[in-house]
Amino acid sequence: LDNSVDSIFYDAPRFVTHIDDAAIAALTAFYKDEFTALDKDKLDILDLCSSWISHLPEDVSYGNVVGVGMNAKELEANKQLTNHFVQDLNTNPDLSQFEDNSFDVICNVVSVDYLTKPLEIFQEMHRILRPGGVSLMTFSNRLFATKAVAMWLQADDIGRITIVASYYNYSADWESIEALDIKEKQPVPERPSTAEIMKNPSLGLAWMTAAGAVQKNNGGDPMFVVKGVK
Repeated sequence: LDNSVDSIFYDAPRFVTHIDDAAIAALTAFYKDEFTALDKDKLDILDLCSSWISHLPEDVSYGNVVGVGMNAKELEANKQLTNHFVQDLNTNPDLSQFEDNSFDVICNVVSVDYLTKPLEIFQEMHRILRPGGVSLMTFSNRLFATKAVAMWLQADDIGRITIVASYYNYSADWESIEALDIKEKQPVPERPSTAEIMKNPSLGLAWMTAAGAVQKNNGGDPMFVVKGVK
């Protein structure tokens, strides 16, 4: 909808989170599982479309953590990055500043929907990932509607998963492509009987509190990942 240069849209820093706390927690826990499974002493990570926070777990040993994003002030504020580059991937999808086989992980959080040159970017991602490395494209249902590509706005969750999977499929010879829903639904606690509540009214209050928390979690932002393995 908005075809203006992205550097104008992202000129002012936005020190906000774009998904809710439960989605962030699910993402960080997912990262921890993925990073542990790679079984490396230190991980070199590229955060594409990076910002002031990368949601990486703290209790992991990292080597280089590089951010490529649109706003210098946001990138400078990201304490998890060891280096960063300001680059508009929609204008210049080339990642020639990185050598082949440079990273163990490439991640992108709630920004894949803004890429207008996904084929070129995913080809570059495949080139700079090490063999066995993983690419983790994560997204929810929040977005800047004026900057998302048109087909994203027209798709439901399954359609959006299919879009990202197609980026992998048509870009390079990935070892595997997998779609995941990482936001676990919590079971609603069983409501005490009327007799139990009459006998102990605090049970009713406790149930209402717990059920409300579960409903808030289950009704919050979804979190999907499309994972590619080189």
